[in-house]
Amino acid sequence: MKNGERARAGHGSPAAPGPTAGPGPAPAPGPTVVGREAEIAEIRSRIAADRSHSSVLIVEGDPGAGKSVLLDLAVRLTRGTGQRVLRAVGSESEAPLAFAGLHQMLRPVLDDLGGLPARQRSALRTALGLAEDAEDAETADTPDALLVGLAVLTLVSDLSEPAPLLVVVDDAQWIDRASLDVLSFLARRMAGEPVTLLMGVRAAAVLPGFDKGYERLEIGPLSGDAANRLLDEQPKRPTGRTRARILREAAGNPLALVELARATADREPEGSGVEGPLPVTDRLEGIFARHVRHLPEATRRALLLLAAADAADAPAAARGLPEAADTVWAPAERAGLVRQDGTGVSFRHPLVRSAVYHAAPFEQRRRAHLALARQLGEEPDRRAWHLAAAAVRPDEQVSAALRETAGRARRRGGHAAAAAALERAAELSPHRADQARLLADAADTAVFTGQLGWVEHLAAGVRERSDDPALIGRAALATGRLLTLGPHHTAAFALLSRVADEAAATRSPRLLDALAAAAVVRYYSGEESQRQRIEALLADVPDSAAGGALRAWVLAVSDPSGAGASLAAALPRLIAAAKGEAGSLTALAVVAWLLDRTPLAARTFDEAFGRWQAHGPLPAGLACAAGWAYLEQGRWADARSVAAEIAEVASGAGLDHAEACARTLDATVLALLGEPAEARGSAERALALVDPLESRSVAVLARRALGLAAVAEGDYDSAYAQFRAAFTEDGDLVHYHVSPTVLAELAAAAVRRGHREPAARLLERSARHLGPGMSARLFLLVERGRALLAEPERAERHFRAALAGEAGEQWPFERAQTRLDYGEWLRRQRRVAEARPLLTGALDTFRRLGARPWIDRAKAELRAAGIEADAAAPGALTELSPQQQQIVRLAAHGLTNREIGERLFLSPRTVGSHLYRVFPKLGITARAQLRDLLDDALQATGSAQ
Repeated sequence: MKNGERARAGHGSPAAPGPTAGPGPAPAPGPTVVGREAEIAEIRSRIAADRSHSSVLIVEGDPGAGKSVLLDLAVRLTRGTGQRVLRAVGSESEAPLAFAGLHQMLRPVLDDLGGLPARQRSALRTALGLAEDAEDAETADTPDALLVGLAVLTLVSDLSEPAPLLVVVDDAQWIDRASLDVLSFLARRMAGEPVTLLMGVRAAAVLPGFDKGYERLEIGPLSGDAANRLLDEQPKRPTGRTRARILREAAGNPLALVELARATADREPEGSGVEGPLPVTDRLEGIFARHVRHLPEATRRALLLLAAADAADAPAAARGLPEAADTVWAPAERAGLVRQDGTGVSFRHPLVRSAVYHAAPFEQRRRAHLALARQLGEEPDRRAWHLAAAAVRPDEQVSAALRETAGRARRRGGHAAAAAALERAAELSPHRADQARLLADAADTAVFTGQLGWVEHLAAGVRERSDDPALIGRAALATGRLLTLGPHHTAAFALLSRVADEAAATRSPRLLDALAAAAVVRYYSGEESQRQRIEALLADVPDSAAGGALRAWVLAVSDPSGAGASLAAALPRLIAAAKGEAGSLTALAVVAWLLDRTPLAARTFDEAFGRWQAHGPLPAGLACAAGWAYLEQGRWADARSVAAEIAEVASGAGLDHAEACARTLDATVLALLGEPAEARGSAERALALVDPLESRSVAVLARRALGLAAVAEGDYDSAYAQFRAAFTEDGDLVHYHVSPTVLAELAAAAVRRGHREPAARLLERSARHLGPGMSARLFLLVERGRALLAEPERAERHFRAALAGEAGEQWPFERAQTRLDYGEWLRRQRRVAEARPLLTGALDTFRRLGARPWIDRAKAELRAAGIEADAAAPGALTELSPQQQQIVRLAAHGLTNREIGERLFLSPRTVGSHLYRVFPKLGITARAQLRDLLDDALQATGSAQ
């Protein structure tokens, strides 16, 4: 059973619990509980098999939060160890029945009542309605409450003697008061008994006897990551805009996430134009809105007006009510639907709003939206949306208002809001030609949201409403641009080629845009025929200053060591001409990275980063290039941040290839940091997301990460196999840009495993293929590989070539690897004095980067060269864990704890805790000292080199 199904089961009508007190066979494993690791740990600590004392825990949360799921887990874990469980579930229908909850809890152990003292036994049997016959029942005295409580305490103590006992009471807010009093008596007096009492209760419910003095475990909303994982478990995983709306409406409530995913699974495609909150299922309406129909009419009208308003409109909704606020809202507040505080009235949970809204007939909702629109004359955007929600037929004035709203949203960088406004404007426009144009505009804008399903839906709407080739081509291009970020690159290239052909036939400026997107596909797929097709079409595009950046992009992306190599000298001029425009800066930064102008690429990405964000979370193709540039420059924390951001957004949008790219980047950094298990997991996840024949770049990058993970563990057989997979059986490059970066690693693994000759042939074949367009970086890697594979008498000239000049300092890890290799070679040639400075320089760089496996290897080489490496103590930074180093570097750049947490997927509290612990290790007392500390570390490394 899925976790979501358990979440639903946990909030239905309570089932009668079966006999649970006796030990028996371990139950089948339950579902995985998503996003409740801390809560599960707390529950586990309470029911540990070796507990020798009592414990009371109130598990508190909103309906649907997962209280019952956690209590079910506690029961399963306890039964699995053969311990006893008593359980009761509160029921509204049984709340008036005295001792109903107690009877339910004790029913499995009624046979054990005979062991109680006579007076206790009699009192408890009377309370439970177990008199011997009808006459006895009629004449029995009212049981003494204290005596009943004492009987239960005695019984529980007896039951816990062989093994600790777990007592679970769910939906305790509906347990009858008599039973609740007994449970409160038990909780106060069972100290020292090996008994755990877990009470599940709805948030804000009054629980007499348990309101003070007991620990509470508050089950709050799921984190964004956990909510996404729970949606991924559903039979039909929501994606795109629907997923974003579900996440927003559910606000982290597991039951709501599951039920809203179910409710939207069979709805029309993305972008259907449904206004207001997402519809909820009957189940959620039953939970959250069952009391609405019993409220006064004025209160129901007020609730609907509040439900039709968004958060910013709520004050207007409240102001629009003719009745006094206390009179109107008090019944709803008593029913637990709203809360009032100093800021006004709000729904207790977003799902209450949804239930109230969708339970009302459309005409009532329409009147509510019109009333809000009348009050929002000074808020044109909100007014436009309320008018749109109330519209029942095409309306040019409302459509025009939405177009203006879209323009304002786009200027603020709100592309999702702008696209949604344009889509709704198209639906309300009376003219088909205008509808098609507006939908094409919406598709162009929606590209920046990363939601492929939405863009495809918008493009289909254009085709339905128009036969204008220009509009159809524009919408198709928007689809193609996002399709590049998915796994189906053959289909993406076919679509973009068709758009490019049509643009070439009509001499449309759209041709260069289509080729720019097609070049991304060519990079991802590595397909040679696609390069040839792009070059043939590019020949028809005239040179122009306006298209300079795009033309450079197409050439560099599709053929960096060939046609693109000539662009290197022009890059600084092109970047200066971009004048801060985010799209051009990002494109040119990618070009710089492809041409191995790494410092220029990193600087340009840094300059573009703030503006880049305005385009939405997924910019143009090759977004991971920023991370790779940072990695190559030694900024590994920044590289992981880029990977985390892209993986999160791509996963939520269902863009598998983009997610795979991010995971290969993260896997590479993890391998270099000496976390091979984590690196393998990330790389294997990337490979599972793509077809290696359609995504050769990801396939080779993932294999390289797996090879580096194997090197980190000293497994050179596996490393060689992974690196060799970057080349065909004949020795050709699997991917024209990524495979050459593996050559030096392949050579290093080959030497250790006795594959020197085949590796040398492969390396020289690749060098011939790269030809004169080979970048400086690739030249240094090839020379390192040649040095490793050469005979002793020829190796040194290649080592010297690989270390010649200052160019290699752009790639500190690779330069340190070469120093290490050369130092090792010199030591083995008995030239120890010459080896020591090289080995020391390599060690300093590895320490600065945190490359632990390479630190260990360099220290071993230094010891063999007669130097104990620890005598030259590393900087304090290098003693931190990789995660702590990331946090310190980001904090030094001025990021807040919340911002760091968002990047590294940690809570702000966790970030603060790490900083609190590392400050003494670093010898500092203030956050402001971090930047100086990092600057000193970098200068020390530079002087050592």
